[in-house]
Order: sequence, then C-alpha cells, then structure tokens
Amino acid sequence: MDMNQYLDIFVEESREHLQSLNSSLLELEKDPSDKGVLNEIFRVAHTLKGMSGTMGFTRMQRLTHHMEDVLDALRSDRMSVNSDIVDILFKCLDALENYVNAIISTGGEGSDEYKEIVNALADILKKGGVPAKAARATAKKPKGKPAKVKESTEEAEEAAAGSDRELVEFNEYDINIMKKAFEAEMNVFQIHVEFDKGCLLKSARAFIVFQVLEKNSDIIKSVPKVEDIEDEKFDFEFTVVVITPNDKELFEQEINSVAEVVGVHVMPVTPDMLGISPEELQTKVEKAGGPDVFDAEDAGAQAAQDQPKKVHRTGKTVRVDIDRLDVLMNLVSELIIIKNGLENQMNAKDHNAWSESIEYLERVTTNLHDAVMKVRMVPVEAVFNRFPRMIRDIARELGKDIGLKMSGVDTELDRTVIDEIGDPLIHILRNSADHGIETREERAQLNKPPVGIIYLRAYQDGNNVVIEVEDDGRGIDISKIRKKIIEKGLESADIVNSLSEKEVIDYLFRPNFSTADKITDLSGRGVGMDVVKTKIEALGGTVEVETKLGAGSKFVIRLPLTLAIIQALLVRIGSEKYALPLSSIREIDNIKFSDVKMVRNREVIILRDMVIPLVRLNEVLDVKDTIPDEDKKHLTVVVVKKGDRLTAFSVDSLIGQQEIVIKSLGRIMQGVKYIAGATILGDGNVALIVDSNSLAL
Repeated sequence: MDMNQYLDIFVEESREHLQSLNSSLLELEKDPSDKGVLNEIFRVAHTLKGMSGTMGFTRMQRLTHHMEDVLDALRSDRMSVNSDIVDILFKCLDALENYVNAIISTGGEGSDEYKEIVNALADILKKGGVPAKAARATAKKPKGKPAKVKESTEEAEEAAAGSDRELVEFNEYDINIMKKAFEAEMNVFQIHVEFDKGCLLKSARAFIVFQVLEKNSDIIKSVPKVEDIEDEKFDFEFTVVVITPNDKELFEQEINSVAEVVGVHVMPVTPDMLGISPEELQTKVEKAGGPDVFDAEDAGAQAAQDQPKKVHRTGKTVRVDIDRLDVLMNLVSELIIIKNGLENQMNAKDHNAWSESIEYLERVTTNLHDAVMKVRMVPVEAVFNRFPRMIRDIARELGKDIGLKMSGVDTELDRTVIDEIGDPLIHILRNSADHGIETREERAQLNKPPVGIIYLRAYQDGNNVVIEVEDDGRGIDISKIRKKIIEKGLESADIVNSLSEKEVIDYLFRPNFSTADKITDLSGRGVGMDVVKTKIEALGGTVEVETKLGAGSKFVIRLPLTLAIIQALLVRIGSEKYALPLSSIREIDNIKFSDVKMVRNREVIILRDMVIPLVRLNEVLDVKDTIPDEDKKHLTVVVVKKGDRLTAFSVDSLIGQQEIVIKSLGRIMQGVKYIAGATILGDGNVALIVDSNSLAL
C-alpha cells in the first residue's frame, strides 16, 4: 500500500490550510472575542490532524491534537484568548510549517524539535484549570495517542472482546517460520486491530498500522490478505501475525497511537499452541547454525533501508478554474476539426479553402495561447498572504506600531513569476519597516498618526503587472546617500553633486551599499536591495523608487505577465537573428550618423532633443558586422525603455514582429551575459533573446 501517491496532494493542501491558519490567527489577535475565527482555527487544526494521521506523520498529528484541546477550551469559554495564547498558537503554526518543509525535502517529518510547544499548550490548560483531553491523554494514554482512542489497554481489550480470539489458520510454511523464530528466542504475536465504525479511508489507516508493525517486527500472515486490505475488502477489523524481539506492550502503545483505532488485542503465540514440543525445539537449537538463525530485527532494518522515500517538488502544480479548462478543451476540438479539414483540402487541391483554413487556424492558435496563459495564472494573493504575519513579527521586534494594507490581491501573474517574486518583496517590506517607518516617539514629534502604514498594491498595466510597496515613514535622505557614495570612493564629489535624485537612489541597489548607521538583525549589511534588483531583472522586470523626505517612499516593481510566450521584434545583427521583447520597446528610428555624439566617453544619440545612450549590439554580443558604417545610409536603432530611462540599441536591419516561445539555455549556459533565453523560429533556426534590461544604461 503506497501512500507516496498522496504526498503531493497532502503538501499542497497542508500549505493552503497553514496559510488559512496564519490569516485567522492574525484576525484573532485583532479581535479575541470573534468566535467565528476561533471555530475556523479549530476546523483547520482538526483537518490537519486528520490529514497527517492518515499519512502517518505522527508528530504533526500530535501537535494539532494538543492545539485542538486548547482551541476547544477557548471556543467553549472555559478559557479566554490572551496575547500569550496567541503567541503559542503562532509558534505551533511555525512548527507545522517546518514539519511540512521537512516532508517536502526529505519525505519525513525530521526530528521532534517542538516538544516545548506541546508542553506550553499543556501548561496553558493547566493554568486555565481546564481538565482537557490533553491532560487525560498524558495521564492514561501513550504519548501521541489521539482523542478517539480508548483510554487504556484494558479498555482496548474490552473493545476487542467480541472479536475472534482463536488462532488464525496456519499452513505448514507458516509453522516452519514460527519454529525458526522460537529457536532464535524471538516472540510471535497475533495482533487483532479494530477501527472505529465511522472510520473513513480504512485502507489508509490499515497502511499506517502496517508501517508501525513493519518498523518493529516481521509480518508473516494477514487475515484478510494484504491485497484485500489495500482494496478495502474488509470490515473494520483485521488480524496479523508478527515475529519480533520486542514485547507486546510496544505494539499496544504504537498501534493505539494511530487515529481511528478503537481496539488492539495482542496475543502471544506459543509453541504448544502450534503442537510443537520442547524436545523438537531443543533438537533444532542444537542443529541451528549461526547464519540460519532468524533475525527479524535485521530483516526489518534492511526493509526500512530499502524503502524509497519520495521527495516532494514544490511549485509544480496550479489550481485551475473548470471554466478555463472547458475553453481549452473547446479550442483543442477546433484544432482537430481544422486538421481534418486541411487534410481533405490538400487531397482536393482546393487552394482557396486552404487559405481560409490557415487564417482560421491562426485565430484558434491565438485564442489557445491566451487560454493557456490564463491557466498558468495565479493570484498574487498566494504571495501576499505571507506578509501580514511577517510585518506583525517585525513590528513587535522593533517596538513599532506598523499596519499593512494590501490591495489588488486578485491580480494574476504567471506561476513561474509568482514563485520568484516572494524574496524581493520580503527585502523591500523589511526595509520599509526597519528604515522607513519611524518609532512611536518620532511619529509623535512629527505629528504623524501613531501607527505607521505600509501599502502593498498590485494591478495590471497592459502586458505588465505592477506591484507597489509604499510607506508613510521618513523617506530616503538623498544627501546621506551622496555622502556615502563619496565616503566609499565610488565617485568624486563633483560627479556626485551633478547626479540627479534618481541616479543617486540607484546606488542603493549596488552590492554592499548601505546607509544604515548600525547593523541589525533585519538590515544594515548592504545586502538585500542588490538581490531585489537582480532577481526582478532576471524575471524581465524593472524596479523604481519614488521618495520624499519626511513623507515616505514607494518602490514600484513592473513585471511581465508571463515568461513563457511573448511578443518579440526579430532583428538582424551581422548574419545572426536576435529577438527583443516587444514590451520593452518604445520606438524604432533611423538615425543620421551625424546625430551620434560622444558624452563622457560614451556614444549617445540626439533624438527630438533627447540625449539617449547608444549600445551597439554587434560589439556587445561579439557579432561580426557584415556592413561597415561607411556603407550604411543611416543607423537603425531600437529604443527600449527601462523604468523612466531610454537606451538605443543599434541593429543592422529589422525582420518583423513575431510571437515566440521562450526556451531556457539550460544549466551549462546559465549566467551568459546579455542573453535571456532562446526561441525556435518557424524555419527551424534558433534565435537568441536579448536581455534588454541588463543592456539598458
């Protein structure tokens, strides 16, 4: 019975429940009297307990079980919510997230590092004077035993009293194996297990019992057969026979800890029950050799060693609205119709009908592209929902009053972008909380509201999604940055004083550049903002900063909707074809050579009284120019926009606009400068995609 097939579903659903738990705990902290939120938290804990128990993750199951005890006392008014309880519940959330992360990376929960949290939950109940289930579980049951399990081994035996206590039928092969076990002084037990009559997923529960047994023994017989148990072809009970060096108490405790088990009866099997005399065993012992002695412990250890563990890979699934799948199905159906029509027209040599079908095919493929893009889209809410808890913890650590207001959480981005944008946003939000928002005393002196606000917004702008992080804090001190640039010897004082505000702010995104007066756990080491810029530009996006001293700052991130299929301009440079993303192109011009000037040892062009830096792509990409400048009548430039800056790229000629599918260059060519990927053209040739962000000046 392989539970690995359910691991992906378990991980995805656990993450959703933990995110819901995070949001609900934040709401509970704001309004401790909200019973609806308490009930929601209890429901999530109960669901996680059932899911983890079914999968055999007993530590998660144990922790959520103790959470249930506390939450049940809170919602029944036997205790009241306070800040200490909320803090412990947040620690429970962190522990559960760590368990899930360990399951993702290793397939198991890892070591039990969170006993102190379980103890803290028990202390809460003790201080509240609540005779909770957790206390009864500690006093009367083995550790980790779920609430539904009988309170003692004696009660479990009573529950199994109606079951068949006779020995199951053994064949000659079974008896020979047990003889060998007796000779090796091993124990043989017949174990009868009974589930709750309302138990769901009987086979999954049985699988967990088998896992427990295989960890401590060798199973030699099962009634009914294992295949029937896997197919749920049994009532709510079954019997197994095991060979083990362990005592019966171990099995009673371990099996009782499995959810939905209400009865466990462990009966020792002795030689006389099988009609084996002591003389027969004595003879066998004298004849027994070292290699022939049965060793169930070694066999069990080897079986566990050979058992492959599945490691979950994150970020590979997307939940899709059924209506979007219906659209995809209809478009694929139309493609099949067109294919059949084209075959008939080709045989009939009907050129007019052929041309009409090609036009129809073009419309359908465009619609199919749009539909596929929508399927890949995920709301930014998936990323944003992690930030309220983070801001809460940072505010408490810094002793500040900080509120986070989010909007546009329904805005959709490609899944690949969603997976990568989280870290840059964390850096920006931490900076806003640490550097941007003032302390309570500073805000009071400035007559500002006591609570500093950070705004996190998302909205669609054409083929881009814009994410803004704005705060009403102290803003960026431009003069302080100018001073730091000079101190670090990055530029001379004359050059620094001639830089615009935006040019000065760009230094914040340089590695190891920081204006912080002291290093804290949150910031001040000069790392973070350079990571933000690198990551966002790697996604084909841009980041800009707007600030006003004393009023706050705003970081504006602009990202492409998707990284899979884009509109591009194909150009020729030398004898090679290259693609430029259309979303970054502002205009295309033919420039007179006389309009190319030199400013600070750099080529620029004069275009409608604007001075725009010039980048000669043939030189940057090391492509041999097939036509010398003196033989050209003019210079063809593609003007691209990066934020509010323009850069002109020189090309030899234009091929045209085309929809292209982006292909990765792979690990071997990872890190190649100025190239964002490649695409396969209609003629089968490959064109490299120019990374306009890394080339723009």
